[in-house]
Amino acid sequence: MNKTIGLLFIAMLFLACQQSNQIKKQEALYKLHCASCHVAPSIQSLPKNIWAEAILPDMGARMGIKDSSYNPMKGLSFRDQEAVLKTGIYPLKPIIGAEDWALLKSYIIDNAPDSLVSTAPEVDTSTLTSFETIPISLDKNPGTFITYLEYDKEKNTLKNGTIMGGLFEYDFASKKNERLGNFETGVVDYDEKDSIAYVTEVGKLDPSEIASGAIVKKKGPSETRLKNTLHRPVHNTVYDFDGNGKDELVVCEFGNLVGELSILIENEQGAYDKKTLLAQPGAIRTLVEDMDNNGLADIIAITSQGDESMTILYQEKPLEFRAEKVIRFSPIYGSSWFELVDYNKDGFKDIITVNGDNADKSYVHKPYHGMRIHINDGNNNFEETYFYSLNGATRLLARDFDQDGDIDFALISTFPDYDKKPELSFVYLENEEASNYQFKSYTIKEHALGRWFLMDAGDVDRDGDLDIVLSSFSYVFTPVPDTLSKGWNEGSIDAIILENKLK
Repeated sequence: MNKTIGLLFIAMLFLACQQSNQIKKQEALYKLHCASCHVAPSIQSLPKNIWAEAILPDMGARMGIKDSSYNPMKGLSFRDQEAVLKTGIYPLKPIIGAEDWALLKSYIIDNAPDSLVSTAPEVDTSTLTSFETIPISLDKNPGTFITYLEYDKEKNTLKNGTIMGGLFEYDFASKKNERLGNFETGVVDYDEKDSIAYVTEVGKLDPSEIASGAIVKKKGPSETRLKNTLHRPVHNTVYDFDGNGKDELVVCEFGNLVGELSILIENEQGAYDKKTLLAQPGAIRTLVEDMDNNGLADIIAITSQGDESMTILYQEKPLEFRAEKVIRFSPIYGSSWFELVDYNKDGFKDIITVNGDNADKSYVHKPYHGMRIHINDGNNNFEETYFYSLNGATRLLARDFDQDGDIDFALISTFPDYDKKPELSFVYLENEEASNYQFKSYTIKEHALGRWFLMDAGDVDRDGDLDIVLSSFSYVFTPVPDTLSKGWNEGSIDAIILENKLK
């Protein structure tokens, strides 16, 4: 009897060792294959069904695993398929064995939760009364597809571009939206400096590997389409980095599977030479600031699409940049925008980010979406000191709207929970105690007038305080109630002014 018990104990011990070794191997496989080019996401950050139905099939395809139930080329044109194949993202031969792939999948599914539960406290919001909502109709057409929005302080106008390639200027005094030009694809940026304007066309708006974006240079009536091929550019910063009197163009080529942050440098012939600054997709926005106080302007960039991060590109010599990632996020956070402000007034620029792009394979309401404040220690090391939870947060303004000496925030959520909390598509955070991060949250009664997509601030009514302008985008990326989508597509409201009543 004792011998039987002993053999049973040995068998159990052997089985436990086997299971322990298997778990260690699964953990090693996860770290190897899920953290090779970006921060490894927490398995608990997505529910089982999203992992099983969306993430793992594409993950397998990226490791050369053939699965009859999933084809990453499905629905793509032959030209798109060719472009995807050239990226090498989906290898023709497996880079992981079938047994290891099975172990990796089971490890993820076994450890993933059935659903996501928010640990953030429920935020109470009040109705915003310090701003008055004024609707704007830019044209007589139903629906709205604004892809570019920017307030012009000097002219007191609103530059706006559409997915159809139209570029316009709305005059607040006359309430007329005058056409400035027609372009081949959607207008996503417009920069005007020293009588020269640069219009950025996105090319193909939907995810694609086809590089068909462009920048058009305008000087008076003359237009020149730069010959540089751009992969879904979404933002352009115009700046003379080397001080030679010629502006460089820092272009966020968002791309899709691949993309880059590039700089276009004008040569002696008047053409532009292209130089890659970051060889990764998802570049969204750049700002210029001398972050290391060496007298040369640096570039601060936010990227999504995999290696979600904030990068400072230090200009060490004229047009010679050294990239340093100073903040990194999980690849499923959906990094969308950032602002550079001295939040705590210590003389160093801090970074405010919003994460919440949810129009991808992992669509589910995510409790880690929201706004984050990252404080600079003076050496460009950034610590996250505050998080405001907001599903689908996509845009951010950091301004002293109430002129009390601290930074307030205006936030857009393009992907809120439209069924339960539709009012959270726009949130205003009034800073009540900056040092302790005490904010009061407000929403607007007219939240359902549009699907808020872009935002800017300016003194629209010229009374000495900052107003906010929100623009809508009728296209439905993700599930929303039929009543809302019908109202957006059939309505005539393109934007709203939130007129500050401080003065």
